Amino acid sequence: MKAFRGEPSIFASARPEDRRAELEIRDLTLRFGGITALNKINLSVRTGELVAIIGPNGAGKTSLLNSITGYYKPQEGQIFFNGKEITRMPPHHLTNLGIGRTYQNIELFPGMTVLANMLLARHIHCNYGVPKAAIFSKSVREEEVRHRRVLEELIDFLEMQSIRKHLVGSLPYGMRKRVELGRALALEPKLLILDEPFAGMTLEEKEDMVRFLMELNEAWNQTMILVEHDMSIVMSISQRIAVLDFGVKIAEGTPDFIQNHPQVIKAYLGDTHKL
Repeated sequence: MKAFRGEPSIFASARPEDRRAELEIRDLTLRFGGITALNKINLSVRTGELVAIIGPNGAGKTSLLNSITGYYKPQEGQIFFNGKEITRMPPHHLTNLGIGRTYQNIELFPGMTVLANMLLARHIHCNYGVPKAAIFSKSVREEEVRHRRVLEELIDFLEMQSIRKHLVGSLPYGMRKRVELGRALALEPKLLILDEPFAGMTLEEKEDMVRFLMELNEAWNQTMILVEHDMSIVMSISQRIAVLDFGVKIAEGTPDFIQNHPQVIKAYLGDTHKL
């Protein structure tokens, strides 16, 4: 990642133990009334991996993400993050543990600037209370400098210098997707979960987003889970792919293995053509 004002990158300089992101999902089952959204899902993600989860509409992809991030409470099974069970933890506790997320439907404040939206995500790293903030003590000022440096580094990395003070609601959809990624990265997540980050983007915007994600994964060793419908992107950037169909994991492996897997081809196309 690019360093801010010639200084070493805050993110790339993090200790390896601070970047550890080991996720383990065991026999996860989620039901809504008589509908089984997820049926005994097993999946592991290792530190530094970029793992994609794919499947037809209604396959259970977002349900799985919502279970990992605490929005849904599975009836059976367990989820572990860095050895700690997180199966039924609330979302804000999971954020504190280092799980960040972007959303299929952009979750930003349109009436606030890009910088302000990203700054809100830094609240989990604030180590001062109201009394110190009220008098703007020296320790508060020093901490604020660090938060601003993190944000400016992210803005530089995501090439958003020209829009940093623009209202989010005034930006094109693809650029708002980029701000959404910046907000998630401002949390300094160990595990970054991306829910259809390329949806609604132009080809040029997709190319930029691919470049950002590849650099994050390769240079920063950012661990990521990606849900995406654009198969050309999934096959080109994922190290491993898990395929869901009607709430069941039907395949898992490398992109080459997945795109030639008969069950995956049938789930998508209903015949013997390749993906």
